[in-house]
Amino acid sequence: MLIVGVALSLFNIDLGIGLSVRIPFTQSNLTLAASIGAKQKTGNALPGYTRGRLGGNQNFINHSQTLTIGPAEGATLIVLGKQDAPVFDLRLVALS
Repeated sequence: MLIVGVALSLFNIDLGIGLSVRIPFTQSNLTLAASIGAKQKTGNALPGYTRGRLGGNQNFINHSQTLTIGPAEGATLIVLGKQDAPVFDLRLVALS
């Protein structure tokens, strides 16, 4: 996190990845997402259906974790619950 995050933040770049899978016979999804880079844009590098869920408590399970070192930040998110996410989604996001 330290080396990659600081290097990305120097160029004002954020990287994010997200995976969401629908739980069979329910309306719930399991979502795993992470982002790293400049701390002003870390939340924006996560997939759209995770907006507002970083540190939230509106789902059955929401495990959020962030680490900030100087201008860099890393965030991870695990959510199990009803979401506005597709049945299956894999996203890789690069923001500059």
